[in-house]
Amino acid sequence: MEIFWEYAKAFLVGGAFCAVGQVIMDYTKLTPARILVSYVVLGVILGGLGWYQPLVDFAGAGASVPLTGFGSLLAKGVREAVDKDGFMGILTGGLTASAAGITAAIVFGLIIAVIFKPKEKDA
Repeated sequence: MEIFWEYAKAFLVGGAFCAVGQVIMDYTKLTPARILVSYVVLGVILGGLGWYQPLVDFAGAGASVPLTGFGSLLAKGVREAVDKDGFMGILTGGLTASAAGITAAIVFGLIIAVIFKPKEKDA
């Protein structure tokens, strides 16, 4: 029964992020790209302030997988790298912390592009 609640919390929190994004798209003139960037920036701000980690602890993948989780990971990486390397950590921490996710996105994107032969959209 415990695992059910873990899945339910992840679904509800992740679903709330998606629902808020959908409402923003429906009722504003913001493009999806701007909303996605806003989610990453929000994650960086909340992660930098230390406010995002309690949400990750509560919701697990429901909070760590969305773009706000990526932003929080960037902030956490910078914070840890600054503690370890000083000023240079500002430049290296975010990429070091998120390297696995970025690499996976590139590799899987390449694999899908090779398999499905993407075409340009007609204007």
